[in-house]
Amino acid sequence: MAEKTTRGLQDVPGSSPDENEFPFGYPTNICEDVPDQKYLCSNCNNILKKALQTLCGHRYCSACLSWIVRNNKNVICQKCKEEDPSTLSEGSLLAEEREHQSLCEYALIPCHTGCGHMVMRKKLADHLENGCVNNVTMCQKCKRSLSSSEYQEHSCEGNLCKEQNHVQTDTPSKEKNHSTPLINKDGCRFSEVGCSFRGSKEKIKEHEKTAVGAHMLLLLQHIKQLKASLCTAAKAANGSIPHSELNVNGAGKSISDLQIPGGLEINGDLEVDCFPGSSVSEDESVLQQLVREKVISELENKLHVFENIVSVLNKEVETSNLEITAFRRQSELDQNIIRGLELKIAELHRCLTQKDAGLSSLHKSLLFSEQASYDGVFLWKITDVGRKLQDSVTGRTVSLYSPAFYTAKYGYKVCLRVYLNGDGTGKGTHVSLFFVVMKGDYDALLPWPFRHKVTFMLLDQNNREHIIDAFRPDLTSASFQRPVNDMNVASGCPMFLPLSKLQSPKYAYVKEDTLFLKCIIETN
Repeated sequence: MAEKTTRGLQDVPGSSPDENEFPFGYPTNICEDVPDQKYLCSNCNNILKKALQTLCGHRYCSACLSWIVRNNKNVICQKCKEEDPSTLSEGSLLAEEREHQSLCEYALIPCHTGCGHMVMRKKLADHLENGCVNNVTMCQKCKRSLSSSEYQEHSCEGNLCKEQNHVQTDTPSKEKNHSTPLINKDGCRFSEVGCSFRGSKEKIKEHEKTAVGAHMLLLLQHIKQLKASLCTAAKAANGSIPHSELNVNGAGKSISDLQIPGGLEINGDLEVDCFPGSSVSEDESVLQQLVREKVISELENKLHVFENIVSVLNKEVETSNLEITAFRRQSELDQNIIRGLELKIAELHRCLTQKDAGLSSLHKSLLFSEQASYDGVFLWKITDVGRKLQDSVTGRTVSLYSPAFYTAKYGYKVCLRVYLNGDGTGKGTHVSLFFVVMKGDYDALLPWPFRHKVTFMLLDQNNREHIIDAFRPDLTSASFQRPVNDMNVASGCPMFLPLSKLQSPKYAYVKEDTLFLKCIIETN
C-alpha cells in the first residue's frame, strides 16, 4: 500500500499534493512534527484522509476501509488482532457505515434553511442566529421579515416612523440609505379564508401538503359565513329586513357590497337555504369524510412504506445472523488453533528453561574449573572495592565469598569469607577475614577434624609490607568438623586489618579499586 502511495506522488507533478494525488492516506512528511498515532490510518500508517472510525475504536482512511471491506468478507480489524486477540468481538468486524465525518464538530455542512452557506457543525447555531438570510421571523404587527438579531431590537413604532420618513425622501436617497433590503415572503393561498402562514415557495408547498385538514376547516367556516350573508341578502330583497339595517359579519356591508358567485343572481326567485341546520351538517359531514379519507390514504401509504422497510430489515437481520454464525464457527476453529499453538509454545518454553539451566550449570562448572586451586594455595582478586565496601557499610551486601579451592586433587574443599566493614569485634573498624570448610565430594576418605595450619595474606601491590596472619584450627570447634550442610561456620580473624590502614594512601593494598587476598594451607 505504501508503494501505491509513492507511485501516486511520482506521477502527479507539482509541489503541493491535491486530494486525488493520495488514493489512501497523506504521507507523514507533510507535517513538521511527527503526528500522533491517533492521526494515522490503521491500514496504511499514513495520515488519515476522510477518517472513518470503527466500533472497536480504530481509525481508517475512507479508501483503505472501502478496499478492505470490498476485497474481504467478514474481515476483522488488524489492529485488534495485533493488540489483544483475546478481546475480539463483533465490534471488531469492519464495515463502511461508521463515519467520523457525520459527528465531527469541525465538518462543513450546508445550512438546512437553503441559504447556500457551508458552515462548521459547531457554528451552525451562530450562523442561524446572525448570518442566515432565510432564518427570519415575521413581525405580527408590521408584517416585516426580520433576522433573529434584528427581531430582538425591532420596534414597530420606530419602524413606522422610519417608513414615514422614508416615503417623504426621494428615490436617490432611498437607494443610498437602504443598504440591506428585507426578503419578501409569499403568503399561503388560503390566506383569504384565514390562514396566516408566510414563507418561501418551497415552505409554502410543504405547508399546503401538511395542512389540508386545517384548510378544509377554514373553508367550511368561510362557506358558513358566505351562506349566512346570502340568506341575509335574500331576506332584505324580499323586504323582511330593512335595507339600512343589513349588516354582514359586523362589517356594515350592504347588499351591493357582497361578492356573489357567478352562478347566483339575487332576485325574487333566489334559491338559497336560509335554514342552515341540515345543509350545514351535511357539508360538515362531507368535509370530515374527505379529511378522513385523505388521512386514511396517507396512513395506508406510510404503512405500506413501513412494511417494505420492515421486510428489508428482516432480510438484513437474517443475513447478519448467518454471517454471525459463520463468524462464530470460524472463531471457534481459530480458538482451537490458538490453544494448540499455546500448548506448543509452553512446551518449547519448558525446553528452553531446562536448556538455560543446563547452560548455567555448565558455565558455573567451567568458571569453577578455571578458578579452582588444588595445591592448598589460593589467590583471591577482589574488584570494585569502593562500591563493595559501601554496600557492606549500608548492609546491602555484608560479606563476600571466594570461589572454592582444594588442599589437593581429592582433598578438603574450602573457601574464604571477607567482611570489608568488619564483623563481631571488628565491625566498623577492621576488615574481617574468615576460613570456611565446605562439604566436598571426598570427605568420607579424609581425616577429621580439619587440622592444617591456615595463613592469610593481604598483598601490598608495591611489594613492600604485606599483612600476614595465621592460625591453627581448634579441633573441638564445630567449624572444623566434617560438614553436614554445604559449609561449616566460618572461623578466622575478625580484626585482620584496620580500615584506616586499608584506605591510607601510604599503602598500596587497594590499587585501581582492586585488592588481592592470599590463603596458604600447610598440607605437610
